[in-house]
Amino acid sequence: MTKRALVLGGGGLLGGTWAVGALCALAEAGVDPNGMDLVVGTSAGSVLAALLGCCVTPGQVLDHYRGQEATAGPLRGVQWDPATAAGGARPSMPKAITPGSPRLFGTALLHPRQRPTTAVLSALLPEGRRGLEPVGALIEAVNPEGGWAPSPGVWVIAMDYATGRRTVFGRAGAPLAPLSQAVMASCAIPGWFAPVHIGTRSFVDGGAVSATSIDVVDHAGMDEVYVIAPTISMHPDQPSSASARLERTWRHQVTRHAQAEARVVEKTGARVFMIGPGRHDLQTMGANLMDAHRLEMVLETSLLTSIQQWQQVLGD
Repeated sequence: MTKRALVLGGGGLLGGTWAVGALCALAEAGVDPNGMDLVVGTSAGSVLAALLGCCVTPGQVLDHYRGQEATAGPLRGVQWDPATAAGGARPSMPKAITPGSPRLFGTALLHPRQRPTTAVLSALLPEGRRGLEPVGALIEAVNPEGGWAPSPGVWVIAMDYATGRRTVFGRAGAPLAPLSQAVMASCAIPGWFAPVHIGTRSFVDGGAVSATSIDVVDHAGMDEVYVIAPTISMHPDQPSSASARLERTWRHQVTRHAQAEARVVEKTGARVFMIGPGRHDLQTMGANLMDAHRLEMVLETSLLTSIQQWQQVLGD
């Protein structure tokens, strides 16, 4: 039997919205996201991974994003607004202009090559003030029994804020945590949201280590790995604004890193199928991935463009 994994990368509010369209398009292309042996989620992708692990279908997520009240399934009666959960297009003023993680910053000074640049930058940023309670409430609503997801094959990626190391919640050997807490930790963007405390440790957004973390499945024995990566682009555009050009430069680096992670998995014999936003998606997203005003446009564009990408990638 073919073993399949689904990897859902981070990307803020609009990246997560684009991923909803890409997830629905994957189902339309004939691959069932709810039938995976393993689902890995980082940041916004961890929310979708948790929903899938709690038996929510891509179509039900799509209806929810479109403002349609669910009458059946785990989302029945659930009130949740992604834009409100994101907390606005800009972070709040910090309590103090001091590094969010002095220990991680000190480690980076002593051993500058042992942690990703993004992890070091996250240590420098002041601690965020906003909370992620709406995200936690969503996961608790679809997982009322508490604990981990009904489907055991759900991994949620966060970063230990003291060490800068990646933590894979749900995998053997990882710290024990309720699914809701793990997802909140994975979504805690440094400088934007407050770190999430689990046990005696603090965690922040797993994207501070890797926007995709494709390589965590390298020893999971998968035959096929499907990757939805909102922060990469195989077909970048050429924007005119300085902010968008800066975003595209960062996106180029993320794409190279994701491709390197994919090669690690491919060396195990698995086939990796990966898509990211194309030119039309990028133009719709703009430069600020937390801009809620673009949510509806990003979703509808992704539904059109992602099916074309999946057909091309899966047809190769």
